[in-house]
Amino acid sequence: MSLLRTKSVEQSIRDTEEPEYRLRKDLTALDLTVFGIGVIIGTGIFVLTGVAAKDYAGPAVALSFVVAGVVCALAALCYAEFASTVPVAGSAYTFSYATLGELPAWIIGWDLVLELALGAAVVSVGWSNYLTNLLENFGISLPGVIADSADGVFNLPAAMIALLLTAVLTIGIKISSRVNLVIVTLKVAVVLFVIFAGLFFVKGENYRPFIPDPVSGKAVEGLRAPLVQVLFGVAPVSFGVFGIFTAAAVVFFAYIGFDVVATAAEETRRPQRDLPIGIIGSLAICTALYVAVSLVVTGMQHYTKLDEHAPLAAAFAAVGHPGFAVIIALGGLAGLTTVVMILMLGQARVLFAMSRDHLLPPAFAKVHPRFGTPYRIQITVGVMTAILAGFIPLAALAEMVNIGTLCAFVLVSIAVIILRRTRPDLRRAFRTPLVPLVPAFSALAAFYLMLNLAVETWLRFLVWMVIGFFIYFLYSRSHSKLARLVGDEVAGEREVLAETTFPSDRDGKQ
Repeated sequence: MSLLRTKSVEQSIRDTEEPEYRLRKDLTALDLTVFGIGVIIGTGIFVLTGVAAKDYAGPAVALSFVVAGVVCALAALCYAEFASTVPVAGSAYTFSYATLGELPAWIIGWDLVLELALGAAVVSVGWSNYLTNLLENFGISLPGVIADSADGVFNLPAAMIALLLTAVLTIGIKISSRVNLVIVTLKVAVVLFVIFAGLFFVKGENYRPFIPDPVSGKAVEGLRAPLVQVLFGVAPVSFGVFGIFTAAAVVFFAYIGFDVVATAAEETRRPQRDLPIGIIGSLAICTALYVAVSLVVTGMQHYTKLDEHAPLAAAFAAVGHPGFAVIIALGGLAGLTTVVMILMLGQARVLFAMSRDHLLPPAFAKVHPRFGTPYRIQITVGVMTAILAGFIPLAALAEMVNIGTLCAFVLVSIAVIILRRTRPDLRRAFRTPLVPLVPAFSALAAFYLMLNLAVETWLRFLVWMVIGFFIYFLYSRSHSKLARLVGDEVAGEREVLAETTFPSDRDGKQ
C-alpha cells in the first residue's frame, strides 16, 4: 500500500510556504492566458496542418482539429478544477499525488517529462528549420552540418535558442511573461493575416472531396499503423472517417501546452480565479484559430499538393504570392520561440515539485534568492533540451509527446472523480460540470486518441515507462518525503509503545 500513499491537499499547499522552496507570485489571468496561447500556437498551425491534411484527412483536417479541441476542452475542465483547488506547481503530477497515490504520481510526472522535455526539443528543431528558411529568403545559407539534426552533425540554432530562453526563464517569471506577451502578439497577428489574406485565394474545388475515400498507403504501413485499427482487425487506411481521427491524434501535438498553464499555479496571484480563465480561455481562442487556418490553407491549395514542411508559405507561393513566405516565416519563428520557452518553464516546475517531494534529489529544488525561480532545475532542463535538440530530427519523437500528454489527460480526468468522492469538503473555486460524466468522457476520449497513434509509438512509450519504474523503485520510493514522514511516525509510535506497554521493566518487576 506504500505505493498508493497520498499527499494531502493541505500538505501540498503548506509545502509552498517553505522559505527554501517559495516561488514568487507575479502572474495574472492575462499572463496565464497569453502563456497558454504562446505555447499552443506553434508547430501545429505552421507545420502539422500540411502533414495531417496530405497524409491522413484531406480538407477534413479541420474536423480533426475540432475533435482534438473537444478532447482538450473536456480535459481542460478537469485541469481547471484541480488547478483552482490545489494551486501548487507540478500540474497533473501534484493532482495525482493527492488522489491516486505516490506511484501513479511518479508515473504521471515521468510522463510529463516525456511531454515537455521532448516537446521542447522537437519544437527547437522546428524553430531552427524556420530560421534556416527565413535566412535563405535573404540569400543567407547556413551549412547543413550545423543546422540539420537529421543529416548534419549538430543543430546549432536549435541548441542556441534553448539556451537563450533558459537564461530568460532563470532571470524571473515576470520578465518571461513580458517577453512572451510581445512575441505572442506578433504571431497572432501573422495567423490573422494568413486567415484574412488567404480567404481571397480559396477555391471551392479544392474542398472536393471534403472527406476523401479511405486508401492504404505508406503513412499507415507496418508499425506506423494506428493501434486501434490493428486491434480491431481493420485494414490500416488513411482518409475516410478513420483518417479524421488518426489526423486528430497527430494534430493533437498542436494543442499541447494548455495544461502547462497549471504548472505555474504557485506563481499566480489569485490562482483560484485566474487559472481556470487562463486554461479555458487560451484553449478556446487557439481552437478557433486552428480551424480557420486549416480551412483556408486546404482551400487555397489541393490537399494532395500541400507542402509537409511549410504548408502555409507554400500555399501562398502556389497562388502567386511567394513574398508572403517571409511574413509567415517570421510568424512561425515567433510562434515556436514561445512554445520552446513555456514547455521548458512547465518542465522545470514539474521537476521542481518532484524534487521538493524528494522523489528526485531535493538539492535541485532550491529557489534563487533574488530571482525567485528554481534556477538549478531550469538550467538543467535548458541544457538537456539543447542537447536533445542538437541531435534529434523533428519528426522522430513528435508522436511520443502526444501519447505522453494524452496519458496525463486520462489520469487527471479519473483523479477529479476520485477527489470529489474522497474530499467533498474541499473548497473548489471552479467545478467541472456534470461529474462524473464529463471526466469520464474526457478519459475515454483521450484514451481513444491514444489508440489512434502508431504501434511503434506505443512500443517506445512502454520502454519509457519501464525506465521510469526502475528509477522509482531504485531511488524515489525510499527517498520520498512522504516515506520519511511515515517512517518518522512509525518510529515515534514504537518509542511510545516501548515506554508505555511495559513500565514495570524499569524497576525489574513484571
